[in-house]
Amino acid sequence: MTPKDSLSLAAARRIALAAQGLARPRREGPVSRRRLLAEVERLGLLQIDSVNVLARAHYLPLFSRLGPYDTGLLDAAAWGKPRRLFEYWAHEASLLPFDLHPLLRWRMAQAERGDSGWTSLRAFSGERRQEAEAVLARITAEGPLAASDFEGARRSGWWEWSHAKQALEWLFWSGKVTTFTRRASFERVYDLPERVLPREILALPTPSREDAQRSLLLHSARALGIATARDLRDYFRLSPADAAPRIVELAEEGALIPVRVRGWRDLAYLHPEAPRPRRAEGQALLAPFDPLIWERSRTERLFGMRYRIEIYTPAEKRVHGYYVYPFLLRDSLAARVDLKADRKTRTLLVQSSHQEPGAPPDTTERLAAELRLMADWLGLESVHVAPRGDLAFALGDAVRLC
Repeated sequence: MTPKDSLSLAAARRIALAAQGLARPRREGPVSRRRLLAEVERLGLLQIDSVNVLARAHYLPLFSRLGPYDTGLLDAAAWGKPRRLFEYWAHEASLLPFDLHPLLRWRMAQAERGDSGWTSLRAFSGERRQEAEAVLARITAEGPLAASDFEGARRSGWWEWSHAKQALEWLFWSGKVTTFTRRASFERVYDLPERVLPREILALPTPSREDAQRSLLLHSARALGIATARDLRDYFRLSPADAAPRIVELAEEGALIPVRVRGWRDLAYLHPEAPRPRRAEGQALLAPFDPLIWERSRTERLFGMRYRIEIYTPAEKRVHGYYVYPFLLRDSLAARVDLKADRKTRTLLVQSSHQEPGAPPDTTERLAAELRLMADWLGLESVHVAPRGDLAFALGDAVRLC
């Protein structure tokens, strides 16, 4: 495919930041429900993750873009009334705007046939289907239930699910149940889609698999601004076989513009409506599952940062820390900090802090202000910087001056 333009890496970086809502300073003032939902629409999804060392993963991308906001607004949109979001498998487990529901029904149908979803659950489409049907019958008769509500269901870790939990997760993959709410422990409570989701959403026509995938790729392109084929398919976890022909079709239609980014090996695709700012002026701490950086090869291509999550790395082998947040300053990832909320002492712990090569001169001061802002949002009274990392002593001094 012939590229129609050539862009510098700096230009591509600014396009990506603008598409993600990170190129401008945050607006001042309280964050309304409408503003919050507009940001979710821009991103297309919020990834859900069980780690709560600082805050739940789905809350953090909105803080990065909007600043301090009432997380109750997101809770209400996801699990309250009137509901505006639903849970399903998209990038990973995700909160999604309603208009994406029809676009993911092909994935639900695939899971029901046993053609997708975790291998360990696929038996429920065949020889174990009666088990799943029995679980579904109880929910139909009794109303919303969690795995722990089933007799004999033991509370178990992620890798030691009960039979009831396995059946529930297959039903969830298949679209036969959805999330009614989340308990205080963040345990998912399941119910029938027709009792949770608006009728008008369920009544929307189901597009063909190909049309749905084209639409998902366009959502990816809009959220990313500029992206390779790998980036585009990763956003909603499409397979290469599914994504490749759809991307060609979209490029032929002019819905994606093939371009070269100088320094990138692979062809890139520009969304026709992607803004092209002359400079980037934002700043934010980025959670490990933030859509700007969750595709690690893209993070390295855009910013020159090799970023890995080290949760599963033995402590003595970690380079930067357990749950590390890159710090975006204007158009660079200028530093990274390992953060933890100590709720007993009401302290934001900076367990290590490292500056990136070529970081701007005001990195330490700006990062200290961002840490103080985050602490206030989380209801923490102080920020403590541990003496680990090449930025630690300067950052500790800057935090004390905030």
